[in-house]
Amino acid sequence: MDSFEFNKIAGAVLGTLLFVMGLGIFSDALFHHAPPKMAGYNLPSAEAEGAAAATPAAAAVPLPELLAKADPKKGEALTKPCSACHTFEKGGPNKVGPNLYGVVNRPTASVAGFAYSDSLKGKGGQWSFENIDHFITNPKGYASGTKMAYGGEKDAARRADIIDYLRTLSDSPAPLPAPAKAP
Repeated sequence: MDSFEFNKIAGAVLGTLLFVMGLGIFSDALFHHAPPKMAGYNLPSAEAEGAAAATPAAAAVPLPELLAKADPKKGEALTKPCSACHTFEKGGPNKVGPNLYGVVNRPTASVAGFAYSDSLKGKGGQWSFENIDHFITNPKGYASGTKMAYGGEKDAARRADIIDYLRTLSDSPAPLPAPAKAP
């Protein structure tokens, strides 16, 4: 290769690099954006969460009253997304989550053949209306190491509909708790 060929190749490479740099400068000028006011994301602080948890929910309706007004048909519709991980029919197989037929008043972490997380196994007790309500509200808050990826249902009336539907999935459904009588 003679020096003339080498100069042509080097000129082409350098010309291409110069063109790409110029294109980068031009696009930066064309699509310029201001830098963010602060780096990262503004996450809620632990103090704000603690203050929110410390304030009592004055307008919270007790679970028995919500269950008295609950609609199992609405609850069935609300559990459609749950069917990706759970089955609801009697004798149904376990999927990613255990079968939920007869879950109300069943001992916690008791479905044979399902590998529960250690945190749920250590809970003990049974799936009472209140325990199911707490679990559906915030699964990771109820059992910190649970394998359930569901984020929770924040609407109390929707949770009551779901719990009432789960109650009907039994050979002998558990009676609803009686609402507290007004003084």
